[in-house]
Formats: sequence, structure tokens, C-alpha cells
Amino acid sequence: MTHTTNTYLDMKLLRFSTAGSVDDGKSTLIGRLLYDSKSIFEDQLEAVKRASIQKGTEHLNLALITDGLRAEREQGITIDVAYRYFATPKRKFIIADTPGHIQYTRNMVTGSSTANASLVLIDARNGVTEQTCRHSYIASLLKIPHLVFCINKMDLVDYSQEVYDNICKEFTVFAKLLDLRDIRFVPVSALKGDNVVKPSANMPWYTGGTLMEVLETIEIDQDNDFVKPRFPVQYVIRPESTEYHDYRGYAGRVAGGVFHKGDKVCILPSRLTTTIKSIDTATGELEEAFPPLSVTIQLEDDIDISRGDMIVKPEEMPTVSQDIEIMMCWMNQRPLQLNGKYIVKHTTREVRCVIKEIQYKVNVNNLEHIPDDKSVQLNDIARVTIRTTKPLFTDPYRTNRITGALILIDEGTNETVGVGMVE
Repeated sequence: MTHTTNTYLDMKLLRFSTAGSVDDGKSTLIGRLLYDSKSIFEDQLEAVKRASIQKGTEHLNLALITDGLRAEREQGITIDVAYRYFATPKRKFIIADTPGHIQYTRNMVTGSSTANASLVLIDARNGVTEQTCRHSYIASLLKIPHLVFCINKMDLVDYSQEVYDNICKEFTVFAKLLDLRDIRFVPVSALKGDNVVKPSANMPWYTGGTLMEVLETIEIDQDNDFVKPRFPVQYVIRPESTEYHDYRGYAGRVAGGVFHKGDKVCILPSRLTTTIKSIDTATGELEEAFPPLSVTIQLEDDIDISRGDMIVKPEEMPTVSQDIEIMMCWMNQRPLQLNGKYIVKHTTREVRCVIKEIQYKVNVNNLEHIPDDKSVQLNDIARVTIRTTKPLFTDPYRTNRITGALILIDEGTNETVGVGMVE
């Protein structure tokens, strides 16, 4: 499907996350990307140089570019999700740098939930580890469209093609168990800069692009669902001014499909039908709207619509139900409570729910289902059934990452305690 040039700027932005075991070199790799692409300000670079000298390192410590908090540096670990922005002439990027420790699975889920791509680092000396499998499984669960496996520290294995080929073969066998759409491998040395931004003279046997070339050329225009129209209403606009006395528009972000002026639409949950009168933006009216555009839709008929309702096409209805099966990643120190009550946020809709059933937990290292263990603790992933007080309008997460995702919130503390992907 082709779209008008309105999406050009959106398609140039690539969101990607990083994952890997502790000390695989994620922070160094991101630092190298920023440094070699000249995306670091002079004062930032001077601060990193001073910090490198203080730490007594022989070279510029590029990991310090991303390790922002002094306390984290002193511990030698990165414990939060750090977002970094940079740009090249070909594309804009947002990086979510997530920790590698096993106990920070929840951070990886947070950082990767909106990512187009994920960089998974593998230490060339260690090969595919349990953490590699864990991160790959979570990436497949989150339906991240593109996975780039950076075989790092190639300088420590003498830039061996045999080591690289063996890792690629080993992971490809495991990948057949997962739902992964696009997998790529790049041999790199983040420390030395091989194949990160500049091609490596030390690995003439590798004929693929550098990591930067891969990131600049990943096709993301089909990552959104352009088939099933979904428009969660975020806000009702009533200016009540002399100029716009009778204006009533429904503002939000298109979550799926394509809406045209004149289309017949259905409003959920009322199921009343009407026609799109206009599609408005701050810069003027559009003939069509599609993900990820934010627009205001005017309708021909005066229907009672509020935040949390959804505009869809009558021939492409989502599932409307109060009983929902989800894959849940638990993100709180207090375990998931069977029959426990929580707040659910799904698109712009907020309802309450009860946990009706815990079907099984997943061992993310070998993908085995554990039906007998019902204790869902911090960082556990489980398949559960919830019942909501009002119906939600969902699609399977594999087809729409917006209408297929929800979060659970503790009513007492207002903490986000779990994220769910609709099965």
C-alpha cells in the first residue's frame, strides 16, 4: 500500500531498543554509534574525556556517553531505560538502552514496547547464552518487527569468521521456535569501531552492511497495520467560539487502517453508524488518515461519543469482549493475585478488571509452559485470563501492537504492575 507524502517524516524515524547480557557492550556500542556518526555535542565529549581520564582507562570510554547517572557509573551497571536521540542525513533515531541483568526484564519490555527494531548483543567469546534466548523470546513476544544481532567483541576472537558463522548457525536453530519476522547478523567491535559506522578492514570476509547502514535502510513503512481501521477517541473538541460555534471533533491517533472523508464508520461501544464529514489537522484538512497520524475526525451525525470510545469500519470490527486472554509480563515486587482486582488501560479506555485464571507460566530460557506454577512474580511471563467491568475493543497483538496491548495498574498505589499482549 502506498501513502501520500504526509508520512515521509514519520517513516524516517526509527525507534530501536538494545538488549544483551551484562558486559556485552551495549553502552559502548551506543556510544560508538553516537561518536562515529558525530552525534555528540562538544561539551558532552569533553565531559566523557575527563571522566575517562579519572577512571584511568587507556582510551575514550564511550560507555560513559549513555551511563548518565553518577551512581550507576560507580556501580558499573546501567539500571534504567535511557532514551537517546540522534540523527543522520538519512534517518532520525530514538534509542531505548535497556539493562542486561536478568532481574530487569521489565525494563526491556518497557523500552521495546514501541520499538521498530531491537539490537541484541552477543559476546563473540560466549556465543548464544540463556540471556540471548530470553531477550529474543521477549522480542518475539513484543512482536518487534526487526531484530539485529550484533556479534560484539570480534577483536577478542581475532575477527574469526568461523566464530561468527557458528553463532549465526546456533541462533538460527533456536529462532525457528520463535515468531521472528526479520533477523540480521552483523559482526562488530564496539570498542574498536569495526562495522559499527565504518566498514571493518579486519573482517574482509563480511560483505553485509555496517550496523549504521542496516539501521538506516530497515524498511518500517509496513510495520503498522494498514488493513483494519481503528481510531481510539482521546478527546472531544468543542471550541464553543463564534468562528467554530457548532464544531464537534474527535481527536486521537490513528491506531490502524486508513480512514477517508466520506467513509461509513461504526462507533464502539454503541455500534451506531455514521459518516466521516472531515479529517482535520492543525495545518488543514486531509482526504485520508492512517497510522501514526494524529487527527481530529468530524462526523455527519451528532452521536454521544466520549474518551475511550473507538471509531472503526463496520466491515472490519475488532473483538468486543469482557473476557480477554493475554500474555502478561509482571512488573511489580508484589506477585500477581488470582482473583485480584486491577485497573486496565487499553488505548484511551480505562476500566477495572479481575484476574480470572492463570493458565501457565513460561520458562523464557527454553520456552516451556509451566501449568502447575501459578505464582507470577516480578519479571515472570504468564498466560492469564482477565474479566473487565466494561468491554474492550481488541485485536490480536501480532496484528496490531496498539489495540492488542494493555497495562494493569494497582488501584491502591497507582503503579503499573503488568503489561499484557492480547492473544
